[in-house]
Amino acid sequence: MSLNLSQIDRVDTITKEEFLKKYFKPQKPVVIERFIEDWPAFSKWNLSYIKEVAGDKIVPLYDDRPVDHKDGFNEPHAKMKMADYIDLIEKEPTKFRIFLWNVLKEVPVLQKDFTYPDFGLKLLKGLPMLFFGGRDSYTFMHYDIDLANIFHFHFHGKKEIILFDQQQNDFLYKVPHSLITREDIDFSNPDFEKWPRLKQAKGYITNLEHGNVLYIPEGYWHYMKYITPGFSMSLRSIAQKPKNLAKAIYNIFVMRNFDNLMRKIQGQKWIEWKNEQAILRNP
Repeated sequence: MSLNLSQIDRVDTITKEEFLKKYFKPQKPVVIERFIEDWPAFSKWNLSYIKEVAGDKIVPLYDDRPVDHKDGFNEPHAKMKMADYIDLIEKEPTKFRIFLWNVLKEVPVLQKDFTYPDFGLKLLKGLPMLFFGGRDSYTFMHYDIDLANIFHFHFHGKKEIILFDQQQNDFLYKVPHSLITREDIDFSNPDFEKWPRLKQAKGYITNLEHGNVLYIPEGYWHYMKYITPGFSMSLRSIAQKPKNLAKAIYNIFVMRNFDNLMRKIQGQKWIEWKNEQAILRNP
C-alpha cells in the first residue's frame, strides 16, 4: 500500500491570468516545465558553476537527525566550504543539505542570472533562497512558518516532492507547537501499521528536473527528496488569505517564541511530550 497521492498538474508554460485563475485562486499546485528558459541561470546554473562562483563561501548544513532541545530554530548541524560540499555530494550520498541559503546576500553575482517573474503576486525580493542536497537526502515533512506562496525553481538533477494541504493535518501526525510531522515517518515508504491515519491523507506528488518550476500554495506541507544531487531556488510571496496571514503572524511572534521558551525550561522533555501528543491527538 502507498500514500493516496495525485500527480501534480504539469504545463509547458502559463500566462499570469491562467495561473491566477487555475492555480492561485483555488490554491492548487502546478509544475511549469519551460518557464525560465530565457534566464541565464537556465543554461549556467549547475553544481560546477556554483562551485566556481561560491566555492569559498562557508555554508550551513543540515541532516535528518531528530530535533533536540539544544538546537536553536533552524540552527545548522555543521558548516563547510561550498566547494567541499559540492565535491562531497558528487562523490557519494550524504545526509547533509543546505537549507535557506540567501543567495542575494552571499553571492550577489548570481542575482544577474534570474529575474523575478510576474505571476500576479508580489514576490519578496530580498529572500531568494537556495537549497542543495545529495542523493537520497530529504527534508522532513513540514510547512513554512510564514505560510507563503512558494515558487520552487529546480536546477541540476532530479527531486521528488510530496505535498499536502492544511486540511490533512489530522492525518499527518502533526507535532504541536511546531511546523513538522513526526520525524520518524518515512514519507517515501510509510509504515501504515505504525501510522494508520496516513491512509486517510490525500496529497500530491511530482518529480522536478532542471528548469522546472513548482508552485506550492499557502501553508502546504512539503517533503522533498533528492533522487540525484542537485539544488533549487525558492521565491516567495506572503500569504494572501487573511486566515493564513494571521496564522503566519502567530507562528512567527507567538508559537516560535513559546516553543523556544519551553525548550529552555523543560529541555528534551518538551520535545518528547510534543512527539507523544502527535500520536495521542491523532490515534
